[in-house]
Amino acid sequence: MKYLFYIFLFIFITSCGGDKVILLPEVNHSEVTEVLDISPAYIFYDETKPDSLELNRKNLISTTNWLVNVDKRLTLEQVIPQITYLQNKKKDSNHKKEGVKNYYTCSDTSIKNLGFLEFTDVNYITDVDAYENNSPLEKDMKHITISFFDEQISIQELLYAKEIRNTTLKNSFLEEELNKIQQDNAKTKIDLMFHSELTFQDYISAKSKVSRIKSEAIAINNDEFIF
Repeated sequence: MKYLFYIFLFIFITSCGGDKVILLPEVNHSEVTEVLDISPAYIFYDETKPDSLELNRKNLISTTNWLVNVDKRLTLEQVIPQITYLQNKKKDSNHKKEGVKNYYTCSDTSIKNLGFLEFTDVNYITDVDAYENNSPLEKDMKHITISFFDEQISIQELLYAKEIRNTTLKNSFLEEELNKIQQDNAKTKIDLMFHSELTFQDYISAKSKVSRIKSEAIAINNDEFIF
């Protein structure tokens, strides 16, 4: 088994290119607090580099669980192409191992330690107009789309292909809205859409809250849309 030891809130790395720091995104709760048999990748914030980032993947081993450490200051527009690149590298590897997963590393403020958010099955869709939905909704299934912007969220609800709700709220109401969806206990599919200018911190905060949905009646689409 391989273990990594981190400094809470940020990762300090010494390499041949000098000392580097990654500011980890913070969450107030994480379902996963320990991952074994790991190898890391790092996406640094560096204003001197193209796109203001630097990817270090030299320690990745395709047969292990991957911990992807992303600086929270980067935007989704900067980060998602690198994440997709890493996902494809693992999928296309000739040395794959069944059951290994991919996680984002976070700083869990509730336990003052590391937490991990899985994204193994997430597909990032950046060309929304060309997207083809191969999973049609059941007739009695509610379809909810939550769109995340800088300081607000937009929620659209469809039932029998008819819009029954369309509202815009401050981000602070997200948890309240998610609780309402769970309490409704209706068969529901949720799509998540994220503005490309959101920071990685914004993204992880939203994903952490959505990941707490445990109702068997609710299916969260693994295809996530970046617009």
